[in-house]
Amino acid sequence: MNYQVKELAELANISVRTLHYYDEIDLLKPSSIHENGYRSYDEAAVLRLQQIMFYRELDFSLKDIKTMLDDENFDTEAALKSHKQHLEKKRQHLQTLIQTIEQTLKHMKGETNMSAKELFEGFDEATQAAYEQEVIDLWGDTYVLEYRKRWSSYSKTKKQQIIEESNNVYVEIAKHLNQDVTSEHVQALIAQWHENLRYFYEPTRQLMLGLAQTYTNDIRFKKNFEKIHPDLPAFLRQAIEHYCESITPNP
Repeated sequence: MNYQVKELAELANISVRTLHYYDEIDLLKPSSIHENGYRSYDEAAVLRLQQIMFYRELDFSLKDIKTMLDDENFDTEAALKSHKQHLEKKRQHLQTLIQTIEQTLKHMKGETNMSAKELFEGFDEATQAAYEQEVIDLWGDTYVLEYRKRWSSYSKTKKQQIIEESNNVYVEIAKHLNQDVTSEHVQALIAQWHENLRYFYEPTRQLMLGLAQTYTNDIRFKKNFEKIHPDLPAFLRQAIEHYCESITPNP
């Protein structure tokens, strides 16, 4: 069966413009173009579009997808099996996050107690790295390179230790929300947070202030900290901002 552009767009739940763009970049060409200018797509094209959408779901760039699909050794069956494995891992990861949310809700109601490690269950090394990467990208290639160099030098055990240390600092700070952000104990905890950042890169005052803003402005960071306590994101930002005012500025 052949599909016209509009039909295929509706079938795949994408826009007609997307199909036109895929045609322009030679990612997905119409199987035939009729005299009236209408494009049509056969089953092979539909299967190729499915592969494109699978790889997009896995965050591959269009350029990389084209390179893979155009490879004469590309095996559709093997690709589908690989997609299935990745999606099953993603499903397991999402299920873990759902369970963490459910347990956290019970924790906040006093129905159960959760350890610092349990509060961050599902936020593994890959997730931690992705979040850190997004923040670092705001500050240029220098931090990206430094981050990659430092992180890759650690063993798996050391990486887990660093992440747990970071999580524990946040949980400990949440225990002191009744104190002023300028208190000696709160500021000592922020100093521990500062030291933990050095596992990733050398944090300047400007970068730490940027992180403080991200903790309240980025919905993912904010929600993660709110799992510990709803007031933690704002408290963290204020405490970090005070800490940065009290330290000697660096470039």
